[in-house]
Amino acid sequence: MMHEGIEKTHAKLLKKEISAHELASSYLKIIAEKDPEIHAFLDVYRERAILEADRIDKQIAGGEELGMLAGIPIAIKDNIMIKGRRTTAASKILDNYRASYDAYVISKLKNAGAVFLGKTNLDEFAMGGSTENSAYGPTKNPHDTARVAGGSSGGSAAAVASGMAPVALGSDTGGSIRQPAAFCGVVGFKPSYGRVSRSGLIAMASSLDQIGTFAHLVADAEIVFRAIEGSDGLDSTTIDIQEKNENKKEIVVGIPREFFSAGLDKNVEQVIRDSFKKVEGASASSDGAVGASPRIRFENISLPNSSYALACYYVIMPAEVSSNLARFDGMRYGAHADADSLFDVYTRTRSAGFGTEVKRRIAIGTYVLSHGYYDAYYLQAQKVRTLIEHDFERAFASVDVIATPTTPSTAFRFGEKTADPMSMYLEDIYTVPVNLAGLPALSLPVGKVNGLPVGLQLIGKRFGDYALLDIAKKFEAVIA
Repeated sequence: MMHEGIEKTHAKLLKKEISAHELASSYLKIIAEKDPEIHAFLDVYRERAILEADRIDKQIAGGEELGMLAGIPIAIKDNIMIKGRRTTAASKILDNYRASYDAYVISKLKNAGAVFLGKTNLDEFAMGGSTENSAYGPTKNPHDTARVAGGSSGGSAAAVASGMAPVALGSDTGGSIRQPAAFCGVVGFKPSYGRVSRSGLIAMASSLDQIGTFAHLVADAEIVFRAIEGSDGLDSTTIDIQEKNENKKEIVVGIPREFFSAGLDKNVEQVIRDSFKKVEGASASSDGAVGASPRIRFENISLPNSSYALACYYVIMPAEVSSNLARFDGMRYGAHADADSLFDVYTRTRSAGFGTEVKRRIAIGTYVLSHGYYDAYYLQAQKVRTLIEHDFERAFASVDVIATPTTPSTAFRFGEKTADPMSMYLEDIYTVPVNLAGLPALSLPVGKVNGLPVGLQLIGKRFGDYALLDIAKKFEAVIA
């Protein structure tokens, strides 16, 4: 139903061809049928969703003016707080935690009249690339249930891909929206750092985290983004930006050679390069789907420091994890283990409450921040981060967007990478540089290899989010 897109569904709601009640009920029915196998959701808000939908129907009946998202169902990653609702971040340490306030993005969606279907599964505290690290069990890929849905926002990606939700929110620290979007064959958009408030998002790595959107269409991801963006007094990194509309006669797409080297699956590379040919061919044709204006031209570029991005990320991110997760001490909220001393309360609570990957990242982060190692690791990583930012700045002086694979391979099988953390971390190799530089990026489904989706990553200029989305729509028109 919602594959038609939000705009068409909105028009149907206003014309009363369908009611918000019927729309919500249809998705709740699909969730009841499919989720026992997929396990995309941790909580489903059956009664609440119907009440929210009924309220929208009353507003429509009363002739009230409603926005594009009024009555549109949406799934929310379970590290984003909804007041009064369980928010676990897929961790046992928060198993009994109920949010005391709404995240900024939730307040915005409530004001827009969106209908919340429930909370989706994730890797614990958003740490992982497969959703295998969830304390509540993994999410399966709708295209092949023997394979992972990706992570950390695997639940949101799988919910959209399987038709259980038309759109969803996720968070992206090093690829956690784009990678599962690629694995599940949907659109996944990570905005520029600072475009969307992180207030009410359970923090993982604060200089990298960003909330974004999943959808079937780029236009739908944009509609949700438009509703949730904006400056917020509770997040000092946020900013209001008025993007200038540039009428370009030519769009230059940069292809970084470092992203098409060893480690990239040859079949995935072929699908990506075929998509470039389709777009370029349609652009050159006066009657092509993209149209003759603006013309799209591809150009080889270099991002020389991107090869250091993964090592840089896996120093900075754990350091911030170590700091952010210190608040889960068994004293203020979440799980609590009784003991004779305060130190033992901390030890027992955190030992029982945190999973293996979370403990690993806390340990690494504490180490790189410790006396004697701070300068050798953390400070050096921040310097490399600056070099990576400069690489992108130089590239964007001559190109409008950068195109890369989203992931080095298609979705892998359960258990394939869990024994070797490094092989799992390598899944982020094409997505991590974007977070380090704070850029907007989007994964677009462009084909399949052996029945499994392949994602193309488009990277935009800092705060050029709408320009990136417009270019992505041009690609989508040819490739979809």
